[in-house]
Amino acid sequence: MSQTIRIQPLTTEAFAPYGDVLKCDGVPDKIINGGMCGRFHDLAIVDVEDGRAGISLFQSKLRQLPYTLELVERHPIGSQAFIPMSMEPFLVIVADADMTPHAFITAPGEGINFHKGTWHGVLTPLSGTGLFAVVDRICDTPNLEEHLYATPYVVTT
Repeated sequence: MSQTIRIQPLTTEAFAPYGDVLKCDGVPDKIINGGMCGRFHDLAIVDVEDGRAGISLFQSKLRQLPYTLELVERHPIGSQAFIPMSMEPFLVIVADADMTPHAFITAPGEGINFHKGTWHGVLTPLSGTGLFAVVDRICDTPNLEEHLYATPYVVTT
């Protein structure tokens, strides 16, 4: 038997306990490059403790709704940002400390940054290329914990 969670739109306020929403919203903080570029400045804190920040590319397989959620993970000593390299929305799943999951859908072009220690689902693109830039902690020290749900959740609209 499974439990159902409904997808909600991703908002800065709803996502604040779990991380940061990375988006170009409103007027840029700075105009640079001879007035040809707007900079939306310092949208997230990259928290890497004793490691270093690295940029990687992830190529994820596309998923479909309804999506079966069986596993969440967290990175206890570093944040992790997912920045899509296409204008396609993607599914973002997070869990509270009691492991209750919540599902969000990004707007086209939005990325997210999970705070250090936030339980979250795996990268879940629903369309597009599945290609993401990922900014996270690089170090030899392990930074991954996983939790398997005894009863999976079904994520749907």
